[in-house]
Amino acid sequence: MSGGFGIDVGTANTVVCHRTRGVLLDEPSVMVIRTSEARTRRVRPLLVGREARDLMGRCPVGLSAVRPLHDGVIVDLEAARAFMSALLAKAALPAWQRIGARAVVGVPAGATALERRALLEVADEAGMRKAVLIPEPIAGAVGCGLDPLEPRAHMVLDIGGGTSEITAFCYGGVLSHRSSRIAGDEMTLTLYRHLRAEHQLLVGELTAEALKCAVDAEEGLSTVVQGIDLATGRPRLKTVESAEVLEALQPTADAIIAALAGVLDDLPPQAADDILTEGVVVFGGASLLRGFDKLIESALGFPVRMAERPLTCVAEGAARCLADPDVVRAYEDTFIEAG
Repeated sequence: MSGGFGIDVGTANTVVCHRTRGVLLDEPSVMVIRTSEARTRRVRPLLVGREARDLMGRCPVGLSAVRPLHDGVIVDLEAARAFMSALLAKAALPAWQRIGARAVVGVPAGATALERRALLEVADEAGMRKAVLIPEPIAGAVGCGLDPLEPRAHMVLDIGGGTSEITAFCYGGVLSHRSSRIAGDEMTLTLYRHLRAEHQLLVGELTAEALKCAVDAEEGLSTVVQGIDLATGRPRLKTVESAEVLEALQPTADAIIAALAGVLDDLPPQAADDILTEGVVVFGGASLLRGFDKLIESALGFPVRMAERPLTCVAEGAARCLADPDVVRAYEDTFIEAG
């Protein structure tokens, strides 16, 4: 099959992009399996992607909804192999089309050598015998139209489900980098804990995530949340204002901004001048939090540009790298040395 694939296997979503045909698949990184198979080497997904995500918090006895990745890396190799094979089959990519196909796979820049090896094994198991890795911040930058090989400094902020990564790069190398486990999943968990502590309301993961996505710093909207009253054990509705949600999320946002400021502090003056002039490009699912770009601008005082396709730009950039092997060679070496 001509062209090859760019793949972003994320904690929250997995995206597969073909070099010429565009995005083929964008599905949640969730699968439903039989509980009895959870600790065996014969994991067979019953549902993957959106259908599996819809069962989170609703699985009947004997079934479990699991995520093969946490904090942006594989934690269960067998589950990840089964998940990737099932997901590619769902994308109507039969094995004969995948065998021997070229693939550029995005992986967190802060991943260890063991974590990177596990991802390559998963790609190999799925039939992609010529897979190479590239740091997700670089792949996302390429997907946003930046040239990581030009002699000008750029900086990107990739806020995924499991990790936040801030990377400044120039002329085929990394100038400065910070990686944090505080990202989208941490925001969701923060809201879950806030509702439990402040309102004695127990909610599901999907409800907490929906509240996070509904917040709007500028419009001041309110959202009705449904959960279980911890005092009575009965269902209860609670109206939550955007200002309250933003206040609960402020410590998480502050941690990400502090990491971004740390990257700026490490830059040489000329590179810092490039960043202050051009600003930072932000992508990743958690970047969709309304008003987050304005929060960064007010805290650091330089422009912030949101990616046009923040959920798929990493996979799209990885696919574009198939036609520009110089980018892969430059940052694959940098990435290996950094690990």
